[in-house]
Amino acid sequence: MQRQQLFDYIIQHYQVEPDYQWKKHSEYAVLRHPRHRKWFAVVFPLESHKLGLPDGPVIDVMNIKARPELIGSLRQLPGVYPAYHMNKEHWLSITLEKGLSDSEILALLDDSFSLTF
Repeated sequence: MQRQQLFDYIIQHYQVEPDYQWKKHSEYAVLRHPRHRKWFAVVFPLESHKLGLPDGPVIDVMNIKARPELIGSLRQLPGVYPAYHMNKEHWLSITLEKGLSDSEILALLDDSFSLTF
């Protein structure tokens, strides 16, 4: 899934625009609920080795909240990792371009949106 394709889905389904709040990390997009401003996802470029992958290109990653009882089994799926720089008991990192199908990514995003509502 391409980054812009993901943002188009989020705008259409949740009426949420990405929030770029850090000057130092200007490509980090925070996605928040419109009412209470809680994060339901963060999309950012990351060096692949920071996820434990072999050195390679910078990849787009999305951090999402997941049900704690599913975290272990979800981490067994290709493209799903312990959350980079967030609570690993409640959050996951998902590579956008390799691993899960678009529909699987969107289903996990929808669940994250519900869990953080």
